[in-house]
Amino acid sequence: MGQTMGTVREWHGELGWGVLDSPDTPGGCWVYWSTIEGTGFRALTVGATVEFGWELAQQDGYSFRATRVYPRDE
Repeated sequence: MGQTMGTVREWHGELGWGVLDSPDTPGGCWVYWSTIEGTGFRALTVGATVEFGWELAQQDGYSFRATRVYPRDE
């Protein structure tokens, strides 16, 4: 488990999941809307910088899963 900075590669708002990229999570880190810190409707913007916690996990073809996501503008 770790903490790192990265960018949002993709976000599927209608499904509530996406993929984050960082040097610490090669191949991408799967993220679900419920891990995004904040109030109200929680979503990510493609290309945005985020800080996130991650863990090793097999999730939809990715080796990493986000545990907490902190958008930089929060």
